[in-house]
Amino acid sequence: MSITVTPAAGTDLRGYVDALAPRQGVWIDGRGAAAQGDGTFAVTDPATGTVIAEIADGQVADALAAVDAAARALPGWAATAARERSEALRRAFALMIASTEQLAALISWENGKSLADARSEVVYAAEFFRWFAEEAVRTEGEYGPSPAGGTRTVVTHKPVGVAALITPWNFPAAMATRKIAPALAAGCTVVLKPAGETPLTALAIAKILTEAGVPDGVVNVVPTKSSSTVVTAWLEDPRVRKISFTGSTPVGRILLKQAADRVVNSSMELGGNAPFVVGPDADVDAAVAGAMIAKLRNGGQACTAANRFYVHADVVEEFTEKFGAAVAALTVGPAFAEGTEIGPLISAKAVAGVAALVDGAVAAGARVTHRAELPAATDGGYFYAPTVLRDVPADAEILRTEIFGPVAPIATWHDDAELVELVNDTEFGLAAYVYSRDLKWAMQTAEKIEAGMVGVNRGVVSDPATPFGGVKQSGLGREGAREGIREFQETQYLSVDWS
Repeated sequence: MSITVTPAAGTDLRGYVDALAPRQGVWIDGRGAAAQGDGTFAVTDPATGTVIAEIADGQVADALAAVDAAARALPGWAATAARERSEALRRAFALMIASTEQLAALISWENGKSLADARSEVVYAAEFFRWFAEEAVRTEGEYGPSPAGGTRTVVTHKPVGVAALITPWNFPAAMATRKIAPALAAGCTVVLKPAGETPLTALAIAKILTEAGVPDGVVNVVPTKSSSTVVTAWLEDPRVRKISFTGSTPVGRILLKQAADRVVNSSMELGGNAPFVVGPDADVDAAVAGAMIAKLRNGGQACTAANRFYVHADVVEEFTEKFGAAVAALTVGPAFAEGTEIGPLISAKAVAGVAALVDGAVAAGARVTHRAELPAATDGGYFYAPTVLRDVPADAEILRTEIFGPVAPIATWHDDAELVELVNDTEFGLAAYVYSRDLKWAMQTAEKIEAGMVGVNRGVVSDPATPFGGVKQSGLGREGAREGIREFQETQYLSVDWS
């Protein structure tokens, strides 16, 4: 299959990638360089398995050079007026929006998601620059007399310092900007390790920030296939004062253990197992529309994706039929094929994992009710057909594991006590969704769910203006909103003698 961008995308994708100079993809001090030892690794197209580009394979020496640059830039950037930091972020927002088609095509190529999904991601990702441009100038502090008298108390917030950011492949633009924007707004400098599957998007964003006027050394990017050694080097460096990680819970646990050795300030956005609850009086058509977004955005490869569906017995037949029909009608294919709604999964390993979960559920008694068609020729791509399962046993592995694919397992519930027990029977607590015409019941149910975010009668919870994060094994801290900038600040108070 030839890779060409549709006329709607309006960009020379090959030329855009070449202009990024990926072989000089270690981005330090505002310029690209080859990795130490000149090593590279391949970035591949999940739709075909073919190589898109060879990118610099950063090593420990590169990681430490990135910290050198970030540490040198820190005093100047921290002292830069908040208004100047704000204006740089605002320019980055405008540049990203102007580059929507190029960035969306790039994301689709290295990640596999549909162009529609990729365009939505670019707009969402850019919004973090705009939101935190506004937050950068909303400085807050406290001043007042102490209760005992004789002193005045001044409370202020300072940048935590050099921040190490580790981002995943599923939203390569949004996960980068969701961390970079608040860090820069707070006055921190950063070193970023993007996922090995999608490093080109991170490189493009770094160049946009430089074009926006962010000083050299403030943002540094080290693509690598040696993730653990690079991140360990950062966590062992006393100049690195913050780690912000988005990824799996098992990796998050490892990083927290490493961070504990130096008591590094840590934010963790980890795995999810989101329940999608449909009440007995729900507007089924609205629930189906929400389910299509909550389950199938990015092909189900999202930590907030609806992972398990709990549908009341009164509406389970209607919901299954309507939702299943919508899933079966989806067009699956490469991002650049006309009409594609669902692209490939990220790798052959991902396909095998999803298939194993479905096979296990069927063996345990579930049945496949609906399934979309795969393209006639996949050209070596990593495709899995969107699938709906019914009668999934409560103890099935597919209900306990983050699927990260386009599969919707449906279980039936009968009473409220049973529902709450089912939805909370998981170590995860990131997102959840509740549909009901009875808003009081929906809100009461949402409050009983152990999750950091709940969508009530809507299939999307992500918004730069809201605190994104989970409870239990789904992480620590919040991204977005005012909380997002606080994650990159330390609180300091001054006690002033007033006698």
